[in-house]
Amino acid sequence: MTDLLLTGGRVLTQDEDRTVYEDGAVAITDGRIDAVGPVEEVTSEANRVVDTDGTAVVPGLVNSHVHVSDILLRGVGATDRGLYDWLFNVKQPGTVAMTTEEHVLAATLYAVESLEAGVTTFVENATEVRWGSLDTTEAKLDAYTDVGVRAIYGAGIHDLPADEEFLAHWTDVRARDPETPPVDPDEFTVETETALDGVERLIERRHDPDDGISIWPAPVLVEGTTTEGLQGAYEVATRHDVMTTTHVAEAEIQERGPLSSVEYLNNIGYLGDRALLGHCVKVTDRDVRLLARTDTRVAHNLRANMRLATGFAPVVSMLEADITMGVGTDNPMLGDAIDLLGDTQAVASVHKGHHRDPGVVPAQQAFDMVTRDAARAIDRPDLGTLEVGTRADVVAVGMAQPQLTPSPDPVHALVYGGHGSDVETVVCDGELVVENGQIATLDRERSELLADAETTASDIVERVGLV
Repeated sequence: MTDLLLTGGRVLTQDEDRTVYEDGAVAITDGRIDAVGPVEEVTSEANRVVDTDGTAVVPGLVNSHVHVSDILLRGVGATDRGLYDWLFNVKQPGTVAMTTEEHVLAATLYAVESLEAGVTTFVENATEVRWGSLDTTEAKLDAYTDVGVRAIYGAGIHDLPADEEFLAHWTDVRARDPETPPVDPDEFTVETETALDGVERLIERRHDPDDGISIWPAPVLVEGTTTEGLQGAYEVATRHDVMTTTHVAEAEIQERGPLSSVEYLNNIGYLGDRALLGHCVKVTDRDVRLLARTDTRVAHNLRANMRLATGFAPVVSMLEADITMGVGTDNPMLGDAIDLLGDTQAVASVHKGHHRDPGVVPAQQAFDMVTRDAARAIDRPDLGTLEVGTRADVVAVGMAQPQLTPSPDPVHALVYGGHGSDVETVVCDGELVVENGQIATLDRERSELLADAETTASDIVERVGLV
């Protein structure tokens, strides 16, 4: 007998042919899809039936580049600040001051907001890992499991101490807010082997994709990681059949020396189908060719890059080169919402205006970047589509909304008018985690979580003295 049957919705399979069933159904057993098609053809008995009439039933969305803990700093000090001003004077002081309990609260809030917006999988870039004690990391992973989201934890590696040039820049930036407690640029710097061994131990202990948790080695920044650290991260990823991710070419200051970051990564063997590069804003035509040639994947973080005014990644060129791309909401205090449907509208619209070409990044392509292409970008071909055998991550988006009416083309409607708040039902790995638009897996009242987050956020801001 089928475990769960979603029936009556407009099913957008996102398979290779982008098949749509106008009156469709999805049957789920043991965490996988065992049937999808017209209602009259998917008629198996089920332990539970969910009526999805009036919705668009789509694959669970994949958020390919995020940061989690600064969700409690949302709305603080992010106005009129460039990348490093924001990072050194607001984000780092705030997140470093957080206790383990506060990080867990942030992780829970993040997971809830993600699921309620239809995001069933995200790639967290944990840039501030204390390798001497992984209590905070372990507690966050437990929080993700408890709520029922699929989390990929990029365990941050920072093994290159700051040089004089960087320290001088750090001092100049810090001068804007001298009263805010500084975070030593080498606060999270560790020996290369310590970090790599720590990642391997974490993989051995916690990596369990079937249970919703994956662990990747994640060099924080190209300029903050040694060649040995980057090569070691790729080797660890290969040995454990996972991926590795890092921030690349987000701003001009990161591009120093005769080689671009992408050329350097290519030369040392970090590029390839196990690498997911975040941002890639300051890349050249040659860089794009190298990314395409090596089948390196890219996470596009449009809203965060616009917010910090770092520029526009050459997304059109990368897509034309058949580079596999996903979309990331990046930092929740820059986004500001974890609303991947909303971000597809920005991706499909902004590049048209930037290139003065209405034909670039069509709606279907933008939607692919948060479903099937995003799944390939994180090497999870079992996600991102609704097909027999894929993991049962399914989202029903309510279409009875003024901004979604009429909707002759459901993909067009979702990309240009859809928002996370339109999501009604979410299934992650076969489990019903969102019902009637609200989380169903919390061990306490949703209102209590929100109140706790509000109070805790205010306390952090006051404790740190953020402005």
